[in-house]
Amino acid sequence: MAAAEGASRFERGMSAGTAVSRLRRSGVVLLTAGILVAAAVAAVLAPWIAPADPDKVDIANRLRPPGWSQAGGPVRLFGTDQLGRDMLSRVIYGARVSLFVGLMSVFGAGGIGVALGVIAGFHGGRVDDVIMRVLDIQQSVPFLALAIAMVAVLGPGLQNIIIVLWIAGWTLYARIVRGETLSIREKEYVTAARALGTRNARILARHVLPNILSPILVIATFTFSHMIITEATLTFLGLGVQPPTATWGAMLSDGRNYMQVAWWLPTF
Repeated sequence: MAAAEGASRFERGMSAGTAVSRLRRSGVVLLTAGILVAAAVAAVLAPWIAPADPDKVDIANRLRPPGWSQAGGPVRLFGTDQLGRDMLSRVIYGARVSLFVGLMSVFGAGGIGVALGVIAGFHGGRVDDVIMRVLDIQQSVPFLALAIAMVAVLGPGLQNIIIVLWIAGWTLYARIVRGETLSIREKEYVTAARALGTRNARILARHVLPNILSPILVIATFTFSHMIITEATLTFLGLGVQPPTATWGAMLSDGRNYMQVAWWLPTF
């Protein structure tokens, strides 16, 4: 009887399907997903929808305003920059870099943070103490300051930016996941699963991970935009992706010098 009751409670953990159903009802997740899908489609289709080569220099037509067109040529909807490059094309191609950095940073930082958070919360003890002390020390340093310091050591470039964002961005995931795991491991269905001799790996896969999936994805939607802004900030400061690659941060950095004569450069 006791074993049957334990088995019944064991089956009460949230399934992966239930977790996905809950995510579908989250307005934040759905709105963010819609924006990401639209941006991703534009980035993937950039070679076909961009009106011009984003790196083609045309000094004779530099700083042309939005809507300008040359006789027989395409309309420059966003105008041209200080080198005569088409701004709309650079915005579209810049989305590729930003989305790539955002996705890779979220996957990397999320993977590290979730793994360490689950380990700390599920096993506890000295392992938990060590992970949390490292987390506390890192979170005592401002995120952007830490990222700038690390880029100064590793050097600029796309690959280094992603590595920096991995290392600087895992702490939020780890703290939230640890708290959720601490709560879930005390649930009756987890206790019943342990009493039935279920291995820890199966408990994590069947009960812990499905229950923390929803908060993980909510965090990811917020940190995705944060990672993009951080990459743009570092590139704006000259510490990120280097020219002539089209990036939003580099375009802002170039446009600030022409705000009075070409308002569209920093605007778009």
